[in-house]
Amino acid sequence: MVIIKNVRVIKIEKGYYYFKLGYVLERKHISINKLMRDTETDFKVIKRLITGELLRIDIIVLARICNYLDCEMTDIIDYKKEDNLVIN
Repeated sequence: MVIIKNVRVIKIEKGYYYFKLGYVLERKHISINKLMRDTETDFKVIKRLITGELLRIDIIVLARICNYLDCEMTDIIDYKKEDNLVIN
C-alpha cells in the first residue's frame, strides 16, 4: 500500500485501486463528520472509502457522495492496470 497526497493506492490483482475521497474532502474543505451528517452515510463506510479497506462498494452510497460533492465516481475511486500506473 502507498499513500500519495491523501490518496491511498492499493495493489489488487494486476492493477491498482486509487481511493481519493480523502483528497477530495481536503480540497473542498469538508470534514468526514460533515459528509457523514449531510449524506446520512455511516462513519465506517466513509472511512473505508478513504482507506480502501473494503470488500465491496455500495454504488448507491457512492452516488449519494458524488452528488453531494458534485464529482464523478472516478474522482473518488479509480482503477489502473499495472502498466498504466502513474505516481505524481
